[in-house]
Amino acid sequence: MKFICEKSILQEAISNVQKAITGKSTMAVLQGILIIARNKEVTLIGSDIDLSIETRINAEVIEEGSVVLDSKLFGEIIRKLPSSNIEITSEDNNAIKIVCQKSYATIIHMNGNDYPSLPNINENMIFSISQKVLKNMMKSTIFAVAQDETRPILTGVLFEIKDKKLNLVALDGYRVAFRSEPVDNDYSINAVIPGKTLSEVSKILEETEDKVNITFTPNHILFNIGKTKVISRLLEGEFIKYSSIIPEEYNLKLTAKRSELLNCIERASLMAKEGNTNLVKFNIQEDNMVITSNSQLGKAREELNIILQGESLQIAFNSKYLIELLKIMEEDEIVMEFSSGVNPCVVKNKEKNNCIYMVLPVRIRATNS
Repeated sequence: MKFICEKSILQEAISNVQKAITGKSTMAVLQGILIIARNKEVTLIGSDIDLSIETRINAEVIEEGSVVLDSKLFGEIIRKLPSSNIEITSEDNNAIKIVCQKSYATIIHMNGNDYPSLPNINENMIFSISQKVLKNMMKSTIFAVAQDETRPILTGVLFEIKDKKLNLVALDGYRVAFRSEPVDNDYSINAVIPGKTLSEVSKILEETEDKVNITFTPNHILFNIGKTKVISRLLEGEFIKYSSIIPEEYNLKLTAKRSELLNCIERASLMAKEGNTNLVKFNIQEDNMVITSNSQLGKAREELNIILQGESLQIAFNSKYLIELLKIMEEDEIVMEFSSGVNPCVVKNKEKNNCIYMVLPVRIRATNS
């Protein structure tokens, strides 16, 4: 094998495929990157079986072939080389020679034929969406994925297409994140994608109107992003019927400036870090809301102007959950809906009805603080 390519292009390709290499596999070959030089291009593949990423780059292929190189070492060598063309050549004794200007290195390689085949996916059932929109939808939901693996299905995001809408839903038992966008197709799809997959895909997606093509099989999803393919297994099992747990009715509704509310909660939460409860209390009445937190560290009190419809209310939350969702919401004004001090709070944009967030409160004894 022998090929020449530009350093920056090779480095970006390595960075993309490394996202699938966890280093936890017992198969030594999966600690490496499969490199295939063929037909005027070089293909790089990284995989941990559950998630595989393949990307193609233009190169001057002088001699075709395939090898597997240690992902970490190969990536570090390429990253530290000068910004110039790199020549990579197979040598005797299972070695690969890397030459760039006056820099020279050799790495021992593994046999490319020992690398496991990627799942074979028939790319018939494809739907497309802009990279920018999908990246935004992922960012708007992935923070609510469960980290605890006792219920594996909740470590994924529901990918649902129905009624010409794409819905992404994540929930972890304490909160729900729902994001929806119109799509121009009539498919009906219901699949749960591992949160790790979507996290890595979102890093590859760009803020562009270019399309990403998505294909589903009963067990896998394929994202086609330019010259990069991401293949992931789907999670098995039924996702929770999210629509039945998001309350539609409320007794109290307030409208507030998102950035002001976020700043107040962040400041109050500085006092709430003790014991990891991150507890902040809301005292909602008439045209203002008082946000307080108390701990052995001290006390904090914030006051915020709001528009209120309904009765006054006292309620408490884990501030971390509110901060995370307020940071990723986009509108200047948000709406919060409450039914009581012990029932979930629903947070929405004031204008655009494309996202719904639900947060469970923390039960407290009523106080006058």
